[in-house]
Amino acid sequence: METAFSAAAISKKKAMKTSSRRRRLWDLPIQYHCPVIGVCFDIAEIRKTLAKATQYPAETTDYTWHTLAVGVCESRNPVSEQFNKILDQRYSQVIRKFSAIKTVEELRAKWGETCRSGTDIPATLWAVGTHPACNQDLDQIVLADIHMIQHQVGAGVRHDVQAMTSLEQENRNLRTELESARSRIEQLRKNQASSSQALQQQISSLQLELVSATENNLRLQSQVEKFSASIPDYYERSDLLARFTESENRLRRMKENEKRLEAELARLRDFAAHAEKTIETLTANDPTEPLHSPMLDGELQKTLGGKCVLCVGGRTGAIHHYRDTIERHGGRFAHHDGGWEETLHRIEHVIDAADAVICQVACISHNAYWRVKEQCKRTGKPCLFVKKEGSTSFERAVSQLFTTKENRHG
Repeated sequence: METAFSAAAISKKKAMKTSSRRRRLWDLPIQYHCPVIGVCFDIAEIRKTLAKATQYPAETTDYTWHTLAVGVCESRNPVSEQFNKILDQRYSQVIRKFSAIKTVEELRAKWGETCRSGTDIPATLWAVGTHPACNQDLDQIVLADIHMIQHQVGAGVRHDVQAMTSLEQENRNLRTELESARSRIEQLRKNQASSSQALQQQISSLQLELVSATENNLRLQSQVEKFSASIPDYYERSDLLARFTESENRLRRMKENEKRLEAELARLRDFAAHAEKTIETLTANDPTEPLHSPMLDGELQKTLGGKCVLCVGGRTGAIHHYRDTIERHGGRFAHHDGGWEETLHRIEHVIDAADAVICQVACISHNAYWRVKEQCKRTGKPCLFVKKEGSTSFERAVSQLFTTKENRHG
């Protein structure tokens, strides 16, 4: 068999005649046979086809079977005819589609599209190689392209083998994790079944207790009805008892409130006593600084006629002395506590209504101090800041305030 194949290869024609019919496998250039056999057939199919014509040992390598198939295709023989028949039947649809192509340019363009897309390469290789319009130049292009495609496919196969190895290892790891998860799930299922059984028993026990409690409740309700029927006006008495209990609770709360009010009253009394003592102290005459000097009274009587003086701050017990000082000398008195109880938002309106401002610095908040200072500066109102809280200091501030103002206007 090998001798016949070799003789056929030696006697193969050196030149191909141009024909309108499709070329056969043995008509193709020898360089076609290797890619056609390698791309269009798998090794099992090659073994099966060659086994009909010859016998080789079972340990024959795949490469040997491939080489034998390539050699058979060099001439026309039963095996090459069988290969040709298989290819024509397998790619009949593509062959019919290519039969509409008449020029080598169209055939070359079709082959280029197939190479770029990477699909149907075996069918297109056979349809182009056997097409009547295929010439020597196109043969060279096809053989060069298929050679590079085989290299690329080989590299891809090596990459796929590596990826397959990695995937197999990952698959083994996932199987191990799956078995572990299944074991955990089975254990959880057993625990769930045990818990469910315990809960079912508990539910049954609670249902029995509920039935017993319902029966006991009905029995007690029957006894209550019998008892209420035996006592006249039972519901009216129950209502009166509830009202009496509510009244007692209300009385207890009122007594507690009364105690709180008494404590608050005592505190206020102590505060009033302390305030009276403070007033007495503030109103006491200082022998070193007389409260009303004739010269000071004369200046005040001369300058306070009808003017409004605003006092910001000061102690509560001394306010009536401030008022008396202003009104005694013909002025009008206004007061703001500096934010202790009165809102600071009102202080701007009070300053606008006054002719002058005396601010007791020691008795107002820091915020009130800056508000008074800013508002007086904005409105041009005369303002004095007094550090001492005594009545004498207040009178001197009034005298200084209006004396300064008159001198400035004069």
